[in-house]
Amino acid sequence: MDLRHLRCFMAVAEELHFARAAERLHIEQSPLSRTIKELEEDLGVQLFVRTTRSTRLTQAGQLFQKHVPRVFATLSQARDSVKSAAAGYQGQLRIALSDGVMSPRLTTLLAQCRQEDPEVDIRLFEVTLAQQIQGLHDDLYDAGFAQSAEVGGRILSEPAWSDLLVVAVPVRHPLLNYKRIPLEEVLRYPLVTCNARLCEGYCRQLARLLREVNLEPMVVEETASIDLMLTLVAAGYALALVGASQVAACRNPDVVSRPLTKRSATLTTYLLRPKQQPGEALSRFVNRVGRKVR
Repeated sequence: MDLRHLRCFMAVAEELHFARAAERLHIEQSPLSRTIKELEEDLGVQLFVRTTRSTRLTQAGQLFQKHVPRVFATLSQARDSVKSAAAGYQGQLRIALSDGVMSPRLTTLLAQCRQEDPEVDIRLFEVTLAQQIQGLHDDLYDAGFAQSAEVGGRILSEPAWSDLLVVAVPVRHPLLNYKRIPLEEVLRYPLVTCNARLCEGYCRQLARLLREVNLEPMVVEETASIDLMLTLVAAGYALALVGASQVAACRNPDVVSRPLTKRSATLTTYLLRPKQQPGEALSRFVNRVGRKVR
């Protein structure tokens, strides 16, 4: 088994179609089929059930698909570590980011790290919450940020910072007559939110807030990022419930923020890390989060 086998397997597993997978890999279908057969013979299991009408993963194939991306991630990180050492860095921190946590607070933290720990190379990885948790278990990441503390018993979650939850409203919207908007009034209008899989922690916190009122939100769009969410708000498609710093960071003159009447409504970002004694570089990073960013 080599990387060629794994790349071919992932292409077929994702496409579930040999012709499309071959086109994606820029090879003919026959050598692709031979490569998959070689892999199955090496493993001693059938990975795909293939008929004239469809291709699907066997149970063994599904399990294999979960593990293969870690191989590529480990190789990529090994390559990055070598490059960091060659560039003169004395260490490296691999930090995962979930739930669209890009914010001025993160910018401030990274600037402090560069100033106070210039010999440590910080690598950032934008992943889903599930991928971050698995990556922390598998030693793919040293720590991460997400908007969820529900991460299992083997991961530590510590509040890093909180952001006031506000309503993002397009200019000239009738709700701008309010200085503070009741949540019930917000839910009379269409909402745009982040995709629940891509921004799982954000959606969990939002769901807890919405459960406090007996109204079902009219979600007209689920986006992959906060930036696109606010773009749709600016275009007048819908309202959004986001962090105040995220509205400020977008600097879009067509988006105005208003706080909710519920003054305690916030979005909390958590620092996640494995439950083990951190190394020196990670320990300094954790202390920096608690000391300066909160």
